[in-house]
Amino acid sequence: MEIWINPACSKCRSAVQLLDAEGASYTVRRYLDDVPSEDEIRAVLDRLGLEPWDITRTQEAEAKELGVKEWARDAGARERWIAALAAHPKLIQRPIITADDGTAVVARTDDAVRDALSR
Repeated sequence: MEIWINPACSKCRSAVQLLDAEGASYTVRRYLDDVPSEDEIRAVLDRLGLEPWDITRTQEAEAKELGVKEWARDAGARERWIAALAAHPKLIQRPIITADDGTAVVARTDDAVRDALSR
């Protein structure tokens, strides 16, 4: 399992603490330093069963500068969103855990982390 984190994020730190408490085997990816490619973002979206706008932090300053709240949220705009996430990784919701069964979860709660552990 892999967890995408920003170490400055309290939700990320909580998720890592819970993984450690449960004795989970996982890899940490500091996604602001090791930025996911567009293909990796597509793969995670497929695993999550979500669209890029579903995992975009629209309240971030960069999101406001880009005006993402005004962007279309449809199949025609999907690649624009993915490109923005790859170019501005701070906009990616966190933490994201890719589970061993090929799925993924946005692990912002303890329950979501436990869900990933159970897969």
